[in-house]
Amino acid sequence: MEGKRANNGLLFLFLAISFSLSTATTHPFHFQTQTLLIHSLPHPPSLSEALSVSESDESDPEALSLQLHHIDALSLNKTPEHLFHLRLQRDAARVEAITAPARRSGSGFSSSIISGLAQGSGEYFTRIGVGTPAKYVYMVLDTGSDVVWLQCAPCRKCYSQTDPVFDPSKSRTFAGIPCGAPLCRRLDSSGCNRKKVCQYQVSYGDGSFTFGDFSTETLTFRRTRVARVALGCGHDNEGLFVGAAGLLGLGRGRLSFPVQTGRRFNQKFSYCLVDRSASSKPSSVVFGDSAVSRTARFTPLLKNPKLDTFYYVELLGISVGGAPVRGVSASLFRIDPAGNGGVIIDSGTSVTRLTRPAYIALRDAFRVGASHLKRAPEFSLFDTCFDLSGLTEVKVPTVVLHFRGADVSLPATNYLIPVDNSGSFCFAFAGTMSGLSIIGNIQQQGFRVVYDLGGSRVGFAPRGCA
Repeated sequence: MEGKRANNGLLFLFLAISFSLSTATTHPFHFQTQTLLIHSLPHPPSLSEALSVSESDESDPEALSLQLHHIDALSLNKTPEHLFHLRLQRDAARVEAITAPARRSGSGFSSSIISGLAQGSGEYFTRIGVGTPAKYVYMVLDTGSDVVWLQCAPCRKCYSQTDPVFDPSKSRTFAGIPCGAPLCRRLDSSGCNRKKVCQYQVSYGDGSFTFGDFSTETLTFRRTRVARVALGCGHDNEGLFVGAAGLLGLGRGRLSFPVQTGRRFNQKFSYCLVDRSASSKPSSVVFGDSAVSRTARFTPLLKNPKLDTFYYVELLGISVGGAPVRGVSASLFRIDPAGNGGVIIDSGTSVTRLTRPAYIALRDAFRVGASHLKRAPEFSLFDTCFDLSGLTEVKVPTVVLHFRGADVSLPATNYLIPVDNSGSFCFAFAGTMSGLSIIGNIQQQGFRVVYDLGGSRVGFAPRGCA
């Protein structure tokens, strides 16, 4: 009897193993791919083309929608290859400025900004009216900065900009902020001139700076006037600044535009950045409740007690081809008690930077999934490139970013990008020795990225540029 039971047990074990093996062979893991359409580097848009695209009026009177234009539109007579090279140069300077400790100025005061309209500048700008009557200038929009500022006459030193420099003496609504005012005290450390007017200084990671009077002024966005916006009126602006008149800070700090106008626009804004090589639609930014897309998946914002400017999110992992990448875990992206580490969403960084161990694991997983593609030499900061010359489309592994509460599935064009017009494409991520990881604008293309400061959350809506 005992022998019969043992035989039955062995038979049951054999059947169980056979069933599990047959199940594994009939239902293998399905490696997920998607199609990448081969295209060249985009030609720069002209400003006249960019500004000729009509914008529809919003039905919501408290909403505000503006076209965004890429900084390349301010660069004249440059080839696509040269523009891409310049973009990578700006990107390196931007990342250095964000990840380096904020440098204090020798004059003893500065705001908390460590990124902006310098060589490592925000990549997108829009047309904004300043003063009364409104004088229209180009302003860079930057989620990595707080203070709003622009160049002002008289200039002690001003860089070259596309429009005439704003003259506050010709505006009926310009007003200096007194030294003792609460707005002046919001600067990390404020200065004061002989006329008892508050002074600001913003110093950037590359040594550039802007200095002048901290003031209030009316800003006009198309038909919408926003009164008493605190901004820096810069009379001394030195360094690697380019083209635009100033900067509209969209960070989380107390002096940023969305925080200042919280009551008016409910502390909500969103943008959608188009892939210029694949779409003729303009990029756009929306302020107000209509900025929140119904299809957005949200992830909570995290607070970094040491730095309130940036939008920190929790990245739990990354999948390639439908499988979680081993070696990429939430522990690699935590903010430590000293305020180091973490992951930020940034509009002004182009290429996503991941802390080195996470990047190596992601890159290796992608190389395995793309082993059928012909490899090409490394290019600039990219160490994983492919020769796709002569092809019109290829299958590539899928890439999904897993944030807490939101899985963001990237289109192929958001991570395999052309680096020349000869068919070379590179994996558009890079490693960083800094603990801080940055989700850049190449990976954000085509999504409406929603910033809800009141709800302390960031959302991603795919195909959000329509």
